[in-house]
Amino acid sequence: MLLSTSNSRHLIGSSKATTGLLFLVLLGDSGVGKSCIVLRFVRGQFDPTSKVTVGASFLSQTIALQDSTTVKFEIWDTAGQERYAALAPLYYRGAAVAVVVYDITSPDSFAKAQYWVKELQKHGSPDIIMALVGNKADLHEKREVSVQDGIECAEKNGMFFIETSAKTADNINQLFEEIAKRLPRPTTS
Repeated sequence: MLLSTSNSRHLIGSSKATTGLLFLVLLGDSGVGKSCIVLRFVRGQFDPTSKVTVGASFLSQTIALQDSTTVKFEIWDTAGQERYAALAPLYYRGAAVAVVVYDITSPDSFAKAQYWVKELQKHGSPDIIMALVGNKADLHEKREVSVQDGIECAEKNGMFFIETSAKTADNINQLFEEIAKRLPRPTTS
């Protein structure tokens, strides 16, 4: 069965092995770890000297779920600098999933994440799957944004919430597995 969401497509089948193609965009302030999350997910690596993304970068990764579903993520990692903000709609308008990332040690990045949530609600696909991600959870001693603040923001905006650490790999795979589980499934007749 082919389901269409704006310009994105998901291929979802029945109980046999199925495949989905999912266009995903990461949004958030510069330095919150968007590129590190993607690098950890796609290559299993963490680069503490990761360079600032200019414009956007593109990577893909396929995962298999326990129910024999496989999902191929086509991932757009957008630049977080203000000068590239005008480019973001080019990526999220066609996305089936938006992952909004903030740094748990930065209240400013949390405020910017809330800005991106509002932008997605105004200009994104009405059925877009949204995740709010508090990254750098390994820096708990420097935390300035509470887990409760993240949960409340996500609940208020119809998103799911997870904290991750690209450095330690905590919850990175779980983030993408949860996204895949939230894909629409066909109804059986």
